[in-house]
Amino acid sequence: MKKKDLTIETRAGILPITINSTSEKEISITMNQASPKFAEFKGSKRDLANSIGLEETDIEDNLPILYGSTGTWTLLIPIKNIDAFKKMKPNNKDFPAILKEMPKSSVHPFCTETYDSDADMHARHFSSPYSGTVEDAVTGTASGVMGSFYAKYISNNFKESLTLLVEQGHEIEKDGRVEVQVSKTGESYDVQITGNAVRVKDFDIILADKKA
Repeated sequence: MKKKDLTIETRAGILPITINSTSEKEISITMNQASPKFAEFKGSKRDLANSIGLEETDIEDNLPILYGSTGTWTLLIPIKNIDAFKKMKPNNKDFPAILKEMPKSSVHPFCTETYDSDADMHARHFSSPYSGTVEDAVTGTASGVMGSFYAKYISNNFKESLTLLVEQGHEIEKDGRVEVQVSKTGESYDVQITGNAVRVKDFDIILADKKA
């Protein structure tokens, strides 16, 4: 196996990544994420549910609805059953008025019921209307903070570390997978995500002349 360590400059800071390759077609990338942050959602649960085509009763009562970030803010919405995900129809343009604390946040409903028996969590990811997209097939940052949510609010035996497999995209005929590793560091968590790299196309990057 070939291994290469790099760093990437992001809005969340300079983050290390590791590229592992067993062949030209088998490449995985592991990325460290920023320490997770959470903030309370204080808006209307009914309006929030309606904005993604659900009823308030579809939202899990025993878990909090929280904004979460390991680099990019998203609203984590715990859902009772996986059947509700097939009913979801996002009205992205309504999000800013409902997400008053963070109007530019995306929306990330999830549940612990999954299609794949090897997966630990299922999710969809609805984009902020400011992003220019509607839904992601797989979302690394949201999966990372969702893993932290799992460690903090769902796991009954989390002590030092856990590894989760997150599935996403089935409802839009995709099969997104992210492996999330969470480890305890004092009062916070270290978060890493791992996914397979897929070649899309070759392109050239031209750096602009800052003196121009």
